[in-house]
Amino acid sequence: MAREVITTGNEHASKAAIDAGARFFGGYPITPSSEVMHVASDLLPKVGGKFIQMEDEIAGISVALGASMSGVKAYTATSGPGISLKSEQIGLGFIAEVPLVIINVMRGGPFNRSSDTGFPGGYRPGAIPDTRGLCLHHTVCRKPGRVLHPDGPGI
Repeated sequence: MAREVITTGNEHASKAAIDAGARFFGGYPITPSSEVMHVASDLLPKVGGKFIQMEDEIAGISVALGASMSGVKAYTATSGPGISLKSEQIGLGFIAEVPLVIINVMRGGPFNRSSDTGFPGGYRPGAIPDTRGLCLHHTVCRKPGRVLHPDGPGI
């Protein structure tokens, strides 16, 4: 019988990138995506990879793009406002056709946004439409990107 593994989606995402051959992570810690960075900092050196924590979100995606341009499979991670900060560099990646994995760990939002209790009855993946719009129809170059999310099939 297979042993049960208890872990988080962040840890799985980072391990999956490394298992797929990523050997560089450049990023900036922002909750709730910081765990992706922590796993990368532990595992990448063990497989001959490089990890670097940068001073901000823009620098994080910039070094990841640079690594990818040099031929290394690279990834970065962010959450919510970090995607907005990275948007110009995402555009550069689209225009230059630079492969890069961006893990966007999203904060859930309440189903009922008018609730005054402060405790939502449920959560929804609030940033998925924003991420799809940014990556599928980037305003800089109008080239299609790919968005994979656990709620359904990739696009």
